[in-house]
Amino acid sequence: MEHSDMSSLQASTTGQPAASDMPPGQRGTIAFHAGTLFTFYAASAAPTPLYRLYQELWGLSPMLVTLVFAVYAFSLLAALLVVGSISDHVGRRPAIAVALMLQVGAMALFAVAQDVTLLLAARIAQGLATGAAASAIGAALVDVSRTRGPLINALSPMLGMATGALVAGILVSWAPAPLRLVYLVLLALNVVQLALLLTRVPETMARRPGALNALWPRLRVPAGLGRQLLGVSPVNVAVWSLGGIFLSIIPTLVSRVTGITSPMLGAGVVCLLTFSAATSVFSNRGRPPMKVLAFGVGCLLPGLLILVLAVRTGSVPLLLLAPVIGGLGFGAIFQGSLNTLLPLVGPQDRAELLSIFYVECYLSMSVPAIAAGALASRIGIVATVEIFALVSGVMAGGGFLALWLGARRRQRCPG
Repeated sequence: MEHSDMSSLQASTTGQPAASDMPPGQRGTIAFHAGTLFTFYAASAAPTPLYRLYQELWGLSPMLVTLVFAVYAFSLLAALLVVGSISDHVGRRPAIAVALMLQVGAMALFAVAQDVTLLLAARIAQGLATGAAASAIGAALVDVSRTRGPLINALSPMLGMATGALVAGILVSWAPAPLRLVYLVLLALNVVQLALLLTRVPETMARRPGALNALWPRLRVPAGLGRQLLGVSPVNVAVWSLGGIFLSIIPTLVSRVTGITSPMLGAGVVCLLTFSAATSVFSNRGRPPMKVLAFGVGCLLPGLLILVLAVRTGSVPLLLLAPVIGGLGFGAIFQGSLNTLLPLVGPQDRAELLSIFYVECYLSMSVPAIAAGALASRIGIVATVEIFALVSGVMAGGGFLALWLGARRRQRCPG
């Protein structure tokens, strides 16, 4: 390995910037990619405060609400499977441009939706756009900076979802056209980003052959990463399952428990979860991945316990505390998982690795959300949350224990 690559890898674990990490003049490039990724994730959470309004206006069942939430994740997965690694071949800019055009179409569909059919179509288009963007922009960020790239990749989903839910809640509560304005604002931002991409942003990845083969749906773990990906999967799956529950049924649960119908309450719970996650990511930057994962599991487990107590007692303070503590675990586990994997691959495999990682994340978020919607219709939301908290806690605790034992074994027997 060349010295510059080694210094970048050391910087990614120590938190110190490598001397050759980001050449002068590329700060604008990384700012653009960070802002664009942030906007995609903000848009993904923007419908969350509106779900209760959609439910009331159009008579949607809890199962249909979670389906609207989940089709986004499934279409995102489809995009990752088909075009997830395409930017490794055609370059980052073309892949991001297509994603932005799809996103503009999705925001337009949201803005004109009059029933659940168009709402589902908008979520599908949004998922396709975000799936196409996530791996391409994520890889471009690491292309530009091997130290800042992974940090931004971990921060953007959390800060983006928090801001999207908060702004949507504010606009729904106090601005005109509550079902449309937030989508029109996002549409305008996407148009500006597309114009900047086409006129100002340089390419960060040279083209290479194999683009058509890359379009064949597949899941391939880059060579040598199977054990590492399998090792972090249980804790990662557990925390994203929790995220799916918070983004789909928890806002409705909070309204039922407290009797407060303002969209700002549901948006506030999502913001507490995701802002807390972003705080965790930032405060744990530069720490070894295993210590970050330990911190994450140590926060996630009490967060789940507080959530169960909150829904059993109807305590508003506990309902607000649960996403704060759980969010610290969410951010740390997501960051620890990314920092375990990303430094181990070269530029030619980054988008492919991010694709399979996001496939795992969004499957973990969508499938449990659909199951929770179906279960809530049968046994109630409170019992459903208790079951999912128990399952998530067992997976996170057991998964980290296996990781820790594996690390101890490798220390004793390096060969």
